[in-house]
Formats: sequence, structure tokens, C-alpha cells
Amino acid sequence: MDATLLHTVSDGVATVVVSHPAKRNAMTAAMWRALPGLLDGLADDPAVRVLVLTGAGPTFCAGADISSLTGDEDPRALAVAAEEALAAFPKPTLAAIRGFCVGGGSQLAAACDLRFAEEGASFGVTPAKLGIVYPASSTRRLASLVGPAWAKYLLFSAELMGAEQALRAGFLNELLPAGQLDKRVAEFTRVLAARSQLTQAAAKEFADGRTDRDGYWEEQAARSDDTAEGVAAFLERRAPRFTWTP
Repeated sequence: MDATLLHTVSDGVATVVVSHPAKRNAMTAAMWRALPGLLDGLADDPAVRVLVLTGAGPTFCAGADISSLTGDEDPRALAVAAEEALAAFPKPTLAAIRGFCVGGGSQLAAACDLRFAEEGASFGVTPAKLGIVYPASSTRRLASLVGPAWAKYLLFSAELMGAEQALRAGFLNELLPAGQLDKRVAEFTRVLAARSQLTQAAAKEFADGRTDRDGYWEEQAARSDDTAEGVAAFLERRAPRFTWTP
């Protein structure tokens, strides 16, 4: 099968699938280049309220397919551009992880807002095996996610970390029994899709450390009907119908 990024949109949830089964879903240069544009299109789609990133079959992503690079391409730059596009996606993002989540796979997973994994998944950040300096932005994102001690553990050793350890380290939000990942992701994304996009968008920027748009979000909240709708729905014991969109 060709190496490609597949995507679908259903019930407010966009699902992007890293598909390169011959190489455990390793990202080719073309896949790295294609991801930012794909994300831009999904971000602009009003039908999309949540994005799920996953891998085809039993593996999330085993890193970068070095053999796909041309001599003048910088694999780090390609990966960082895709990672930053994913981190900047304006709606909630969730990595649904099975099997290997290594190298560039961990880089993509760390750029998502949330990470759910199935038992048996493995995680690793492996540049120390190749003598590569891990990108500064990626290192800082990893340290912000798991703390400096765990980030150093992963980067210094390049050893794989099991799913239970990844949960303890804070890399994962949830760890599911075998066969339960898809069901739980579907349940949780339905919850996310039903919530206020105003709340989510503001919270994402605040939690990610952005400090230059506090006034913007105060203005958006004042102009939006979401708060009044949320209160009315609570008092009337019905599901709210939020209308604010990015």
C-alpha cells in the first residue's frame, strides 16, 4: 500500500490516519509535507469540531521514513513544520495510539492536546541513537508535557517506554484495555463535540501559554450567546446548543 494520510469527517469529528503499513506507518517526506495543508483544510471546515490522529492497523507511527528523503531535505525541519501545524490546530486534538509511537510518532502525539493509548503501546524519542540534536521546540514541548526529568530520561536514553510508564509520566491521559480504544475515543470525542467551542478554543490558548489574546477572548465571550445558552440549558435540563464558531 502507498504511504499516505487518510482522513474522514463524521459527526463533528475529523479522523486523520497515518497509513504506511509496509514501514509501521513511518512518515515519508511527502506525508510530512502534506500534513500542514490537510490540517489547514480541516481547521477551516465548520463541520469539524474535534480532530483525532491515529495510525493504520496495529501501529501509530514508528517515526520518519529516512529513505524517502532527498539529499537536500532536512528531516527535522519537515517534522517540526508538521508538528507545529498540529499544535496550532484551533480545535481539540486527540492522538489514538496503538503499538509503536516512536520518534516522529511521539513528536506528533506530543503535539496533540490529548493522548489515549491501548495496552501494549510503546513510546520513545530516539535521536540519541543517531546522534541527532532533537529540535528545540520539540524538546520544550515534551518537557512541558512530562516535566524535565522524564523528558531527559527519554532523550538521554532513547529507550522505549511502556504504556503504563507513559501514563505515570503524564504523556498519556488514558490507557485502555486491548480492544477498547476505538470505543472510548468515540465516546470522548462525542463529549468534546457537544461542548462549547468558545470555551475550548480559549482554554487551549491559555493552557498552551499564549498571553497576547486575553482581551480578545473576553470580547468573544461578551459577544457570544454560549454562556446564556449554557445556563438556560442547565436550568431547563436539556442539552445546550452552542453556536460560537472559530
